[in-house]
Amino acid sequence: MANQTNVKEFIILGFSSIPEYQKFLYVFFLIIYITTLTVNISLIIIIRYGKQLHKPMYFLLGNLSILELCYISVTVPKIIIDIPRKRKSISFSGCMTQLFFFTFLGATETILLAVMSIDRFLAVCYPLRYTSIMSHKVCLMLAALSWIFGFLTTSFPIIKISQLHFCSANVINHFFCESAPLLKLSCSDPYFMELNVIICASSVILTSVLLTMMSYGYILQTILRIPSAKGKKAFSTCASHFTVVILFFGPGILIYVSPLAHQSLNKVMALFYAVFTPLVNPFIYSLRNKEVKEAIVLILKRTTF
Repeated sequence: MANQTNVKEFIILGFSSIPEYQKFLYVFFLIIYITTLTVNISLIIIIRYGKQLHKPMYFLLGNLSILELCYISVTVPKIIIDIPRKRKSISFSGCMTQLFFFTFLGATETILLAVMSIDRFLAVCYPLRYTSIMSHKVCLMLAALSWIFGFLTTSFPIIKISQLHFCSANVINHFFCESAPLLKLSCSDPYFMELNVIICASSVILTSVLLTMMSYGYILQTILRIPSAKGKKAFSTCASHFTVVILFFGPGILIYVSPLAHQSLNKVMALFYAVFTPLVNPFIYSLRNKEVKEAIVLILKRTTF
């Protein structure tokens, strides 16, 4: 890569346009990061030791929490370190590494959310066959495939981005190394690379959205046919996941699929899926889920007495 570019490092602007709020931003991101680590690790422990949560849905939820821990750790620690610094730089190889892991984990989460929607579809529409279909072996396979497809769909475009020529411009107008601002800095013709990124992102996001919408379409049809009490219970098991899907897919579609990816709104929207989603997901699943709350109470009783 060193032979293909004159740029040895990138300068990340981050939030330097508002210098009067730097101390506030430092504390803000530090609290968010610590809280995200705490709640996601707690949810993993609850799922691990709560015997009533040893079900396919919670196994996939545990995988989601592991993903969230990795996902936020790719960007936020670097933001926290850079805020007090006058020169917010990152090496070329460090930037490409951050870009790879961010896109890889984001793609994996996108696929995993689609897998979780299929799990909810099977639980609601085929309740008698659900446990036999979603065996532990199948859950392991689906979780593994999410990671594998996430890796495969992001490796090629990131390798191609790392091979672009960067002549002199090295200032990234973002708070981390993201594909859209990086492509704007390249002195190579970025058209086909931008098209490649859009196609790869669109294929992953739109396929996952389509599978999710189809799953919830069948779920809604099934709920409307069953008695109101059972229907309400079935809907409550899906509400948390559907909320997470909207929070994650909404900003992702606006940035990677729509023309808004080229506007200044990009940085603000990226905060939602890169920083806030890993924070709020465990709260959504725990506060809206009766089984999780019961598991928390039982674990607390066991550790206390």
